[in-house]
Amino acid sequence: MFFDPVPTEQEPIARPELPPWSAPPSQEIGAVLAVERVVARSANVVVLLPTIRVFSTGCMLDVEIASRQGDLPAEDWWYVQLAGAPIAQAFGRGNRPDSLLRLGVRFADGTKVTTLEWAQSTKSASGDPPSGPLLSWLPMGSGMRGGEFGFNNFGLWLWPLPPAENFEFAVEWPLGGVELTTVELDGAAIVSASGRSAHCWPDSTG
Repeated sequence: MFFDPVPTEQEPIARPELPPWSAPPSQEIGAVLAVERVVARSANVVVLLPTIRVFSTGCMLDVEIASRQGDLPAEDWWYVQLAGAPIAQAFGRGNRPDSLLRLGVRFADGTKVTTLEWAQSTKSASGDPPSGPLLSWLPMGSGMRGGEFGFNNFGLWLWPLPPAENFEFAVEWPLGGVELTTVELDGAAIVSASGRSAHCWPDSTG
Protein backbone atom coordinates (compact mmCIF):
# COMPACT_ATOMS: atom_id res chain seq x y z
CA MET A 1 0.00 0.00 0.00
CA PHE A 2 1.45 3.35 -1.05
CA PHE A 3 -0.80 5.66 1.01
CA ASP A 4 -1.75 4.96 4.60
CA PRO A 5 -5.47 4.82 5.37
CA VAL A 6 -7.00 8.22 5.93
CA PRO A 7 -7.70 8.65 9.66
CA THR A 8 -11.40 8.80 10.43
CA GLU A 9 -11.01 10.78 13.65
CA GLN A 10 -8.88 13.85 14.09
CA GLU A 11 -8.42 16.47 16.73
CA PRO A 12 -10.31 19.63 15.70
CA ILE A 13 -8.11 22.41 14.42
CA ALA A 14 -8.20 25.34 16.81
CA ARG A 15 -8.69 28.63 15.04
CA PRO A 16 -7.90 31.55 17.32
CA GLU A 17 -10.22 34.55 17.36
CA LEU A 18 -8.75 37.44 15.42
CA PRO A 19 -8.13 40.57 17.50
CA PRO A 20 -10.85 43.20 17.07
CA TRP A 21 -8.53 45.68 15.37
CA SER A 22 -7.74 43.27 12.49
CA ALA A 23 -11.19 42.07 11.37
CA PRO A 24 -14.92 42.19 12.16
CA PRO A 25 -16.24 40.06 15.05
CA SER A 26 -16.64 36.52 13.72
CA GLN A 27 -20.09 35.99 15.23
CA GLU A 28 -21.73 39.26 14.28
CA ILE A 29 -23.87 39.83 11.21
CA GLY A 30 -23.30 43.55 10.93
CA ALA A 31 -25.79 46.27 10.01
CA VAL A 32 -25.70 47.44 6.40
CA LEU A 33 -25.77 51.14 5.56
CA ALA A 34 -26.55 52.06 1.95
CA VAL A 35 -24.05 54.69 0.79
CA GLU A 36 -24.21 54.38 -3.02
CA ARG A 37 -21.41 56.86 -3.65
CA VAL A 38 -19.19 57.27 -6.68
CA VAL A 39 -15.99 58.19 -4.86
CA ALA A 40 -13.90 58.91 -7.96
CA ARG A 41 -14.06 58.49 -11.72
CA SER A 42 -11.43 58.73 -14.46
CA ALA A 43 -11.20 57.68 -18.11
CA ASN A 44 -10.35 54.11 -17.08
CA VAL A 45 -11.63 53.44 -13.55
CA VAL A 46 -14.56 54.16 -11.26
CA VAL A 47 -14.16 53.79 -7.47
CA LEU A 48 -17.46 53.04 -5.76
CA LEU A 49 -18.58 52.80 -2.13
CA PRO A 50 -22.01 51.11 -2.31
CA THR A 51 -22.36 50.06 1.34
CA ILE A 52 -20.79 50.15 4.79
CA ARG A 53 -21.31 47.13 7.04
CA VAL A 54 -21.22 48.22 10.67
CA PHE A 55 -20.27 46.04 13.65
CA SER A 56 -20.03 46.73 17.36
CA THR A 57 -16.27 47.26 17.19
CA GLY A 58 -15.75 48.93 13.81
CA CYS A 59 -17.04 49.11 10.26
CA MET A 60 -16.26 47.57 6.89
CA LEU A 61 -16.13 49.93 3.92
CA ASP A 62 -17.21 47.85 0.92
CA VAL A 63 -15.21 49.20 -2.02
CA GLU A 64 -15.83 48.30 -5.66
CA ILE A 65 -13.62 49.08 -8.66
CA ALA A 66 -14.98 49.10 -12.21
CA SER A 67 -12.36 49.44 -14.93
CA ARG A 68 -11.83 49.42 -18.67
CA GLN A 69 -8.65 49.16 -20.67
CA GLY A 70 -9.24 51.93 -23.18
CA ASP A 71 -5.84 53.16 -24.32
CA LEU A 72 -3.93 51.71 -21.36
CA PRO A 73 -0.86 49.63 -22.30
CA ALA A 74 -1.15 45.92 -21.50
CA GLU A 75 1.15 46.13 -18.43
CA ASP A 76 -0.77 49.06 -16.95
CA TRP A 77 -4.06 47.28 -17.59
CA TRP A 78 -2.76 44.23 -15.72
CA TYR A 79 -1.96 46.36 -12.67
CA VAL A 80 -5.34 48.13 -12.80
CA GLN A 81 -7.18 44.79 -12.74
CA LEU A 82 -5.17 43.67 -9.70
CA ALA A 83 -6.07 46.77 -7.67
CA GLY A 84 -7.71 44.88 -4.80
CA ALA A 85 -5.31 41.92 -4.65
CA PRO A 86 -2.40 41.45 -2.21
CA ILE A 87 0.00 40.91 -5.12
CA ALA A 88 -0.74 44.45 -6.30
CA GLN A 89 0.42 45.85 -2.97
CA ALA A 90 3.58 43.73 -3.02
CA PHE A 91 4.56 44.57 -6.59
CA GLY A 92 3.49 48.19 -6.34
CA ARG A 93 5.59 48.99 -3.29
CA GLY A 94 8.70 47.51 -4.82
CA ASN A 95 8.39 48.16 -8.54
CA ARG A 96 5.43 50.34 -9.50
CA PRO A 97 4.45 52.78 -6.72
CA ASP A 98 2.22 54.61 -9.21
CA SER A 99 0.07 51.47 -9.41
CA LEU A 100 -0.90 51.57 -5.73
CA LEU A 101 -4.53 52.36 -5.03
CA ARG A 102 -4.34 54.66 -1.98
CA LEU A 103 -7.38 54.89 0.30
CA GLY A 104 -7.82 56.57 3.65
CA VAL A 105 -10.04 58.36 6.13
CA ARG A 106 -9.59 61.65 7.99
CA PHE A 107 -11.68 62.67 10.98
CA ALA A 108 -12.79 66.17 11.88
CA ASP A 109 -9.98 66.57 14.43
CA GLY A 110 -7.37 65.89 11.72
CA THR A 111 -6.66 62.27 12.69
CA LYS A 112 -5.83 60.35 9.52
CA VAL A 113 -5.16 56.72 8.57
CA THR A 114 -4.51 55.19 5.15
CA THR A 115 -4.00 51.83 3.46
CA LEU A 116 -0.32 52.64 2.98
CA GLU A 117 0.15 52.09 6.73
CA TRP A 118 -1.99 49.02 7.41
CA ALA A 119 0.74 46.38 7.15
CA GLN A 120 3.09 48.25 9.47
CA SER A 121 1.19 48.43 12.75
CA THR A 122 -1.56 45.86 13.23
CA LYS A 123 -0.29 44.83 16.65
CA SER A 124 1.93 46.38 19.25
CA ALA A 125 5.07 44.62 20.44
CA SER A 126 3.52 44.04 23.85
CA GLY A 127 0.44 42.33 22.41
CA ASP A 128 -1.81 45.15 23.58
CA PRO A 129 -4.22 46.80 21.14
CA PRO A 130 -2.42 49.27 18.88
CA SER A 131 -3.29 52.92 19.04
CA GLY A 132 -6.19 53.52 16.66
CA PRO A 133 -7.49 54.21 14.25
CA LEU A 134 -6.45 51.45 11.85
CA LEU A 135 -7.59 50.86 8.29
CA SER A 136 -6.95 47.24 7.32
CA TRP A 137 -7.09 46.07 3.71
CA LEU A 138 -9.06 42.81 3.51
CA PRO A 139 -8.79 41.73 -0.16
CA MET A 140 -11.25 38.87 0.12
CA GLY A 141 -13.77 39.93 -2.51
CA SER A 142 -14.41 38.56 -5.96
CA GLY A 143 -13.40 39.72 -9.39
CA MET A 144 -14.90 39.43 -12.85
CA ARG A 145 -13.07 40.20 -16.05
CA GLY A 146 -14.28 40.16 -19.62
CA GLY A 147 -12.31 41.50 -22.53
CA GLU A 148 -11.37 45.12 -21.91
CA PHE A 149 -13.55 45.48 -18.79
CA GLY A 150 -12.82 44.54 -15.19
CA PHE A 151 -14.52 44.57 -11.80
CA ASN A 152 -13.39 43.70 -8.30
CA ASN A 153 -14.43 44.42 -4.75
CA PHE A 154 -12.81 44.27 -1.33
CA GLY A 155 -13.28 45.43 2.24
CA LEU A 156 -11.54 48.08 4.30
CA TRP A 157 -11.87 47.40 8.02
CA LEU A 158 -11.93 50.66 10.01
CA TRP A 159 -11.22 50.15 13.72
CA PRO A 160 -12.51 51.39 16.06
CA LEU A 161 -15.83 53.00 15.13
CA PRO A 162 -15.41 56.56 13.85
CA PRO A 163 -16.55 59.58 15.88
CA ALA A 164 -20.25 60.39 15.55
CA GLU A 165 -19.61 63.23 13.12
CA ASN A 166 -18.89 63.61 9.44
CA PHE A 167 -15.48 62.49 8.20
CA GLU A 168 -13.61 62.21 4.89
CA PHE A 169 -13.01 59.12 2.79
CA ALA A 170 -10.17 59.72 0.33
CA VAL A 171 -8.82 57.97 -2.78
CA GLU A 172 -5.81 58.61 -4.98
CA TRP A 173 -4.56 56.36 -7.78
CA PRO A 174 -1.91 57.66 -10.19
CA LEU A 175 -2.08 54.68 -12.54
CA GLY A 176 -5.87 54.83 -12.64
CA GLY A 177 -5.79 58.54 -13.47
CA VAL A 178 -7.45 59.44 -10.15
CA GLU A 179 -6.14 62.56 -8.42
CA LEU A 180 -6.73 63.01 -4.70
CA THR A 181 -10.51 62.94 -4.26
CA THR A 182 -12.58 62.95 -1.06
CA VAL A 183 -16.20 62.32 -0.16
CA GLU A 184 -17.92 62.95 3.16
CA LEU A 185 -19.31 60.06 5.21
CA ASP A 186 -21.80 60.23 8.08
CA GLY A 187 -20.07 59.09 11.25
CA ALA A 188 -23.21 59.55 13.34
CA ALA A 189 -25.15 57.15 11.11
CA ILE A 190 -22.35 54.58 11.39
CA VAL A 191 -22.22 54.78 15.18
CA SER A 192 -26.02 54.49 15.36
CA ALA A 193 -26.00 51.42 13.11
CA SER A 194 -23.47 49.64 15.34
CA GLY A 195 -26.25 48.99 17.84
CA ARG A 196 -28.12 46.98 15.19
CA SER A 197 -25.34 44.48 14.53
CA ALA A 198 -26.96 41.23 15.62
CA HIS A 199 -25.28 38.04 16.80
CA CYS A 200 -25.31 35.17 14.28
CA TRP A 201 -26.45 32.76 17.01
CA PRO A 202 -28.25 34.82 19.67
CA ASP A 203 -28.51 31.84 22.04
CA SER A 204 -24.82 31.03 21.83
CA THR A 205 -22.46 31.96 24.63
CA GLY A 206 -19.34 31.49 22.50
